[in-house]
Amino acid sequence: MLGDLMARFLLLVIGYAYPAFQCYKSVVKTQIEVQELQYWCKFWIIVAILTVFERIADTFIGWVPMYGELKLALFIALWYPQDKGSEYVFEVLLRPLVDGHEKDIEQMLVDLRAKAWDLAIFYWNNCTELSQSAALRLFNYVAASRLSSKSKHT
Repeated sequence: MLGDLMARFLLLVIGYAYPAFQCYKSVVKTQIEVQELQYWCKFWIIVAILTVFERIADTFIGWVPMYGELKLALFIALWYPQDKGSEYVFEVLLRPLVDGHEKDIEQMLVDLRAKAWDLAIFYWNNCTELSQSAALRLFNYVAASRLSSKSKHT
């Protein structure tokens, strides 16, 4: 338990906060170095993809002993400048995969965006209908209770 808590804390600090600060420093420099900016952009692209898959994978493999520690080691390997882990993962694994399926990925994202919008509209409509009916029930309840209290006093 304590090991998992420590691994999560270190993952937040070393896996997210430190790289975010380094990326921030790269962006605000007066002389922005394109190589350094590309390095951190590649890191954040990989982290975003890992985060998406992590939400699903944690359910199935989160029970593995030292899972948090392994995840921490992966994040360190990705941002550690001497190893250039994010450069390797991006150029060798991710880029060929995305380049080969870019049109399919783009179409899937367009479809998902449209479905998400339709779902948001559906929930908005249902939410407004539910809130209107709830407000009407509340109004009727208050009105009925006031009428009953007035009839008791007269």
